[in-house]
Amino acid sequence: MTSSTMYYYTFVMNSLFLTTPTASGATFTSVKNFADWWGFAQGPLISGLYWDTWYNNANVTDPRERNFIYYENKLLGVPRMRQVRVRNDSCSIATDFRANIRACYAMYSRSAESREPFGYMNSTAWNYSTEQQLDGRGYSGKLATYNGGGYYIDLGRSREESTAKIDELFHGLWIDRATRAVFIDFTVYNANINLFCVIKLIAEFPATGGGFTSWEFRTVKLLRYVEPIDYFVLACECIFMLFICYYIVEEIIEIKRHKLAYFSSFWNWLDIVVIVIALVCAAFNIYRTISVGNKLTRLLEDETQYPDFDFLSFWQEQFNQAIAITVFFAWVKIFKYISFNKTMTQLSSTLGACAKDLLGFAVMFFIVFFAFAQLGYLIFGTKVEDFREFQQAIFTLFRIILGDFDFASLQNAHRVLGPIYFILYVFFVFFVLINMFLAIINDTYSEVKSNLANQPNDFEMTDYFKQRAGRVLDKLHLRRDKIVDIQRAMQSADMNNDRQLDFEEWRTELKMRGYADGEIEALFARYDMDGDRVLDEDEQRKMQWELEGQKAALNSQIESERAEQQRQGSAGVGADDGDADNDELAGDDRDGAVSLRGSMRSATRGGRPNTSGSNSGGGGGSGVSVDEFTTLSRRVDRMEHSIGGIVNRIDSVLLKLESMERAKLKRRETMSRLLDSIGECEGDSEAEKREKMERMVRQELERWGGAGEEETPRRQRRPSRSTSWSLPAAEAAVPPPQSDRTVERE
Repeated sequence: MTSSTMYYYTFVMNSLFLTTPTASGATFTSVKNFADWWGFAQGPLISGLYWDTWYNNANVTDPRERNFIYYENKLLGVPRMRQVRVRNDSCSIATDFRANIRACYAMYSRSAESREPFGYMNSTAWNYSTEQQLDGRGYSGKLATYNGGGYYIDLGRSREESTAKIDELFHGLWIDRATRAVFIDFTVYNANINLFCVIKLIAEFPATGGGFTSWEFRTVKLLRYVEPIDYFVLACECIFMLFICYYIVEEIIEIKRHKLAYFSSFWNWLDIVVIVIALVCAAFNIYRTISVGNKLTRLLEDETQYPDFDFLSFWQEQFNQAIAITVFFAWVKIFKYISFNKTMTQLSSTLGACAKDLLGFAVMFFIVFFAFAQLGYLIFGTKVEDFREFQQAIFTLFRIILGDFDFASLQNAHRVLGPIYFILYVFFVFFVLINMFLAIINDTYSEVKSNLANQPNDFEMTDYFKQRAGRVLDKLHLRRDKIVDIQRAMQSADMNNDRQLDFEEWRTELKMRGYADGEIEALFARYDMDGDRVLDEDEQRKMQWELEGQKAALNSQIESERAEQQRQGSAGVGADDGDADNDELAGDDRDGAVSLRGSMRSATRGGRPNTSGSNSGGGGGSGVSVDEFTTLSRRVDRMEHSIGGIVNRIDSVLLKLESMERAKLKRRETMSRLLDSIGECEGDSEAEKREKMERMVRQELERWGGAGEEETPRRQRRPSRSTSWSLPAAEAAVPPPQSDRTVERE
């Protein structure tokens, strides 16, 4: 919306029409009477609008290259000159002077404005046109707010034609005692930078005589979408409007949910303001695009008419200001998202805590302040420019508070009251009231800071970034610790030293280390290439090789992350983690050390505590002493040992239940066989029945005994980490042998 190019464009146009001197040496900024204004209109204005010759005095022959100011800025259409006048009877003459003074022209007001024809009365320059006819708007000058209508004349497309029209106005006394303001309006366009400059030069002639000048240079971009970058901006604007639609729906849902309580939050009001401004800007964006296209179409059809870009340029400036306010509110909303940090809330907490005190003080302050402003306006208003109006006096007193004052002008206005007024104001307002204001804020700030110091941080920004970096290192450490843990499990799981690792040995060892069945099964199946539920030497070697490769990659990644942290000022964290890594790589086989490191990293968010126990370490929290660390290590060791015993007992119980279930199935099968054999021996003698029965019982006993001998050694190979284990599960699973008499009885 704003760029340095706009500034330079405005500066060039400003210098051309405001600082170019007339034949008498005057410039537009120094116009003080009618003669000075006519000198500007017939000199710098005409020469600035029409560049018909080159610097070597050669004429510009190509008609398409004419009317280019500085040979680059196209004059759109024709310039327009307009004046507003007041009636002769707009004021009353004192009785004593009526015989000597016949005409009276008041200061400008709409009620005193003249609408009667004057002069030659043969064109719009001598006949009044309303604001609606001119499609104009009012203007607030230095002395009054003027109507958008008046007496106007459109200049020509060439220097000769415009000079002739100005000479006609000059000789016909177009400007006289009734004139209160003269406006010169025109628009230029620079195609090189795609910018319009809408220029308005104003000369005000008050009832006091003399003249004052003012001006407006509005550099705006009315053709928004010309270059590829402009269409990219259009795409961004569409995305922005999609977000606005989303937030509208979100705010409506919140209003329906919270009812009137929604409007009790300052941030909600801020959201509503941003949404409303965005919608208004979007509507104007569409309107401006359509209006500019229509105006340019009409202008290209007839270049002798005046193109009124004043309305569009005015609202384009309002559009830019609205966008600026929206961006400002967006920056203010950052306070909402950093309010979790107590340091960031000191400003809002201080202002909220002292709001009542400031409100009471403000009443007292403004009573004194407005009293001095009224006093200064009444005493110095007729002599000092800074006190010429009441509102100007208010701004002047604010400037004195900031140290910007003109004491000499007060002293020259009144040698006694000027210094007294200045000293009293500085003493009461600057030394007393302002210091009271600062004392209220300082006292409240000290109280708020004391309260915040005693309460914990909701969250620190530094902690946030440290935790983000710490989490990455923690994840890498945990992955590497897991690999180290699996390597140690491979070394201790082969209890019978047969260089083969079956699934039961693998499962038992990893169960003791806290792994889930799914992880155990997946990892074993990954390297059990032949599917025999046993890892031979080649398969174990492949597993070791891949684990070493993964560990080396993780070590490299950890080192790079630690170097990045050190570059960000977290050298302490990196040093502490480096000590822990060296211990691990050296083969620290203490029970529970891997889990302890992971726990301590999560607790301190940055590494193990330093040996001094101070808080100056790089860990994101307060440090712990060596004794506390040792005690915590022992507790973690005991807890892991207890958990290992519990897991082993649960495994033993499950195995016993499994054996009991198999025993029940075998008994049921034996009883079925016995009953079947009894049924088959119905025709045999008693001796034959007894002999067959004894043989069958011996066979079953021998089969049971063989199964028990095969099962017992396999179960005894499992490691026993707990001293409180019961008898081997195989012995409990084998049922006691039944005697011959029991069989006979059955």
